[in-house]
Amino acid sequence: MISLKRWISNIMTVLLLITFLLMGFVAISSKASGGEPAIMGYQLKTVLSGSMEPEIQTGSIVAIKPGGDMTRFSKGDVITFKESETKLVTHRVLEVRGEGPNTSYITKGDNNDAADMKPVLAANVVGEYNGFTIPYIGYFLNAAQSKSGAALLLILPGILLLIYSAFTIFKAIKEIEVKKAPPVSG
Repeated sequence: MISLKRWISNIMTVLLLITFLLMGFVAISSKASGGEPAIMGYQLKTVLSGSMEPEIQTGSIVAIKPGGDMTRFSKGDVITFKESETKLVTHRVLEVRGEGPNTSYITKGDNNDAADMKPVLAANVVGEYNGFTIPYIGYFLNAAQSKSGAALLLILPGILLLIYSAFTIFKAIKEIEVKKAPPVSG
């Protein structure tokens, strides 16, 4: 029974430490990149609408490969582009118009009834979605973008680790006191 408790205690310690490190990485990389984090050359973007459901769920993060020739896309590719200076959109290419620097794309969200109103200029394409998505983590990343969210992501795991450490120390002291107690004679 004691070894099971110790095993569970060790697992909890490792999980809290991993959570703390992951939250720290997300918060720091978000601030360092000035936006969403990048891993191994892929940018992680948060999907905040259901326009690409069911393939990409609302609140998911998607990995996009930025850079390269933005005129290379063809019908069926999923691209992320600037709809405005502050808004990115990830939609599927329905049609390619023009060539070279005059290339533009007609795009549509899989869950939308109609194509997007404006063609997307190749210069406004940020990158290509390659199929990697993690559902619901986008809500977490979006929260990490705010000052209070970033602070919470750094402080909360630390508080949890302190509480867990205090609990572990209290338990260890209690076990030592039980061992020191004189035997009861009868």
